[in-house]
Amino acid sequence: MLTTLAWGALDAASPIAPLDILRREPGPNDVLFDVLYCGICHTDIHMSRGHFAGAIFPMVPGHEIVGRVVRVGEAVTRHRVGDVVGVGCLVDSCRHCDECEAGHEHFCDAMVGTYNALERDGRTPTYGGYSARMTVDENYVLRISPKLSPAAAAPLLCAGITTYSPLRHWNVTKGSRVGVVGLGGLGHMAVKFAAAMGAEVTVLSTSDGKKGDAARLGARDFAVTQDPETFNRLAGRFDLILNTVSASVDYDAYIGLLRRDGTLVLLGVPDGPVSFNAFGLLMRRKSVAASLIGGIRETQEMLDFCAEHDIVSDIEVIVIDQVNEAYGRILRSDVRYRFVIDLARMKP
Repeated sequence: MLTTLAWGALDAASPIAPLDILRREPGPNDVLFDVLYCGICHTDIHMSRGHFAGAIFPMVPGHEIVGRVVRVGEAVTRHRVGDVVGVGCLVDSCRHCDECEAGHEHFCDAMVGTYNALERDGRTPTYGGYSARMTVDENYVLRISPKLSPAAAAPLLCAGITTYSPLRHWNVTKGSRVGVVGLGGLGHMAVKFAAAMGAEVTVLSTSDGKKGDAARLGARDFAVTQDPETFNRLAGRFDLILNTVSASVDYDAYIGLLRRDGTLVLLGVPDGPVSFNAFGLLMRRKSVAASLIGGIRETQEMLDFCAEHDIVSDIEVIVIDQVNEAYGRILRSDVRYRFVIDLARMKP
């Protein structure tokens, strides 16, 4: 086993602090890489503070990970020493079920999360990217193009695929009308992707403070949802609306913005149940759906799309000592638009 420096939480009441963890020695199919950068996802805060059931402590968060390969197993064919690679929200799955064979490993009942999970042996905990190095099976390690900034590419492994996948699934293309609710870590990626796919993008925000950013990111329109006239002006406009916020919203109002066969997709997870009037769906055959992340194949497709279209996340780079401060700022919505930790500067 490899003793590795990391930062994590000893329990739900503890701040993120230094600790030593164990990583496995690379097996025949494993890739060992030094972690260069790791993005901070809002889920890291929820998990490390025990907001979800089943938290496993000590916990090392981080599932937006970019690193450089330092060793590969003898059977590895996809990656070489020196390659820049990425790891997202999962590091294993059963590999044999219908979901895995279809390239949807994230829906596998035996999916192993990058952290706060147990390896397939049912005993060994997984630790995330707030660490000096990682050992991961090559089938769950992704290629990062040299065209992409490694730091700015890190959030693509979660925020990127979370927004790219529904745009692909609901067949967004040139001329599609897409609404994006919220312009944060997820929302700003949704705007970039939809615009690159040729869609007409409208940002729906509670205030006009990010109107300039929306235009810079590729949105053609911007609407303030606190203004009741917004829902009259945009009624029946959108083929697809991506709701990226975790707060509860007036779902009936957003359903009213959909065209025939339009879909409202939930990406953010509210604290409690959601409700809406079914009659609003019956008229014009509208739908409400939800989307998670994406499988390994689709995540690689997304990364290649980013390299082709020069898309990365807008980031603020910090050192690991600033992580607790960054958590507080995220809760205050004080970041545009994703924090990324420079792990190469982590001191032993």
